[in-house]
Amino acid sequence: MDTILLIAILIGVLGAGALLAALFVATRRNSGGRESAELAARLAQMTEAQAAQQAQLALTLQAQERTLAKTVDERLQLLTGRIDATLEKTSTTQKTTLEALQERLIRIDTAQKNLTELSSQVVGLQEILSNKQARGAFGEVQLQDLVESAMPPDSYTFQATLRDGKRADCLLNLPNPPGPIVVDAKFPLEAWRALQSAETDTAKKEAERAFRRDVALHVKAIAEKYIIPGETADAALMFLPSEAVYAELHAHFGDTVDAAHRAKVFIVSPTTLWALLNTMRAVMKDVRMKEAAGIIQTEVLTMLQDVDRLDKRVDHLEKHFQLAEKDIKDIRTSTDKVKKRGDKIHDIQLDDGTETPSVEDTIGEPPLLRSVD
Repeated sequence: MDTILLIAILIGVLGAGALLAALFVATRRNSGGRESAELAARLAQMTEAQAAQQAQLALTLQAQERTLAKTVDERLQLLTGRIDATLEKTSTTQKTTLEALQERLIRIDTAQKNLTELSSQVVGLQEILSNKQARGAFGEVQLQDLVESAMPPDSYTFQATLRDGKRADCLLNLPNPPGPIVVDAKFPLEAWRALQSAETDTAKKEAERAFRRDVALHVKAIAEKYIIPGETADAALMFLPSEAVYAELHAHFGDTVDAAHRAKVFIVSPTTLWALLNTMRAVMKDVRMKEAAGIIQTEVLTMLQDVDRLDKRVDHLEKHFQLAEKDIKDIRTSTDKVKKRGDKIHDIQLDDGTETPSVEDTIGEPPLLRSVD
C-alpha cells in the first residue's frame, strides 16, 4: 500500500513541477508586473488544487487498496476452501477407486486361478478322451452318475455278469415286461472328430463312412451280447456320453439310427437317458405300489378271517361266563339256605334255660359256612 501511495505522490509532484516550469516560462516571456502577479496567484491556486487532488487521490487509493485486499483475502479464503473440498473429494474418490481396483484385481486373480485350473482340467479331459480305455471309463463313470442319481439303489447293477459270461456296464432291473435291460456306454470320438475337421468333400465323405461304420459296429456288438431271450429285455440301450455326437448322429445319420432301432438298440445321450431313467423310476414306483396294494389286500382278508375267529371265541367265552354266572347264583342260593338253617339251630333253647352252645363252639365253624364267609 505505501509503495502505491508514494508512486501516486511522485506522479503528482512531477506533474506540479512541470506545471510550475511551464508557468515560469510563460511568466518570463510576458512582460509587465501585473501579469506576473496574476500568474503567481494562479500558480498558487493550481498548486493548492493539485495538492488537494493528490491528497484525495491518496485517500481513494488507500480505500481501493483496502477494498482490494479484503476482496482478495475473501477470494483466497473461498478458493482455499474450494481447493480443500476438491482435494478431500479427490482423495475420497481415489480411495474408493483404489479399493474397487483392488477388489477387481482380487477377482481377476481368482478368475485367473480358475482359468488355470480349468485349463488343466481341459488338458486332463483331452488326455482322457485321447485314450480309448480312459474314454470308455469316462463314459462308464458318467453313466454311473446318471443312474445313481435317478434310480433306486436296488433297481440297477453295474458291471453285471450275464448268463453267457458277458459283462454289461449297467443292468437296469425292470419288472416284466419289459424285464432287465442293459445299458452299454460307447464313444465313437475319433470318427466324429474326423468328421468335424474335414475340409474337403472327399475327406468329409470318408469321415461320414467311418462314423457310420463305427456306430453300426457298436450297435451290432450290443445287440449280439446284451439282448438274451429269457434273461434280458428284447432291447438294449447304447449310451453316448456326448450331446454333440448324439446331435450329429440324429441330424445327419438318420439311416444309422433307424438301423439301430431295427436291431432293438436305442441310442441315448445324457439328457435323453436322464428323462428315460426318470420314466422308468415312475413305472417301477407304480408297479411297487400295485404290488404293495395286493399285499395289503391279502393281509386285510387274512385279518378279516382272524377277526371272524376272534368273534367266535369271544362268543364261546361269553357263554362260558354266562354258565359260570348261573353256577355262582346257584351256589349263593345254597349258602343262603345253609346259613338260615344254622341260624335256626342257634336260636333253639334247652329245657334248663341254658344256652345251647353254637355249633362253632363245639365242633368249630362248618366247612361250608367258612368257605362262604
